[in-house]
Amino acid sequence: MSVTTVRLQVEVEQHLDAIASRLRRSKGWVINQALTEYIEKQQREQERWQQTLEAMESAAQGKVVDAGEVHSWLKSWGSENEQVAPGSGE
Repeated sequence: MSVTTVRLQVEVEQHLDAIASRLRRSKGWVINQALTEYIEKQQREQERWQQTLEAMESAAQGKVVDAGEVHSWLKSWGSENEQVAPGSGE
């Protein structure tokens, strides 16, 4: 495990102390948890952004599904005649 030095604002340090005390954990543990969650969130946002770009490119190429087909498909869920998802190529 590596060591990184960080300068914290006084308010942040006070909140960090309070959280660590309440959780009965070290400040290092709290910081690690917070950074891990932040990094995971950033990765999810990057993945969503990439999916958005791909969807926009797909739409620009005319690869879209009619809303009526989607509604018909959704209404068929759970019935004996459940339809294949529109645009799935099946």
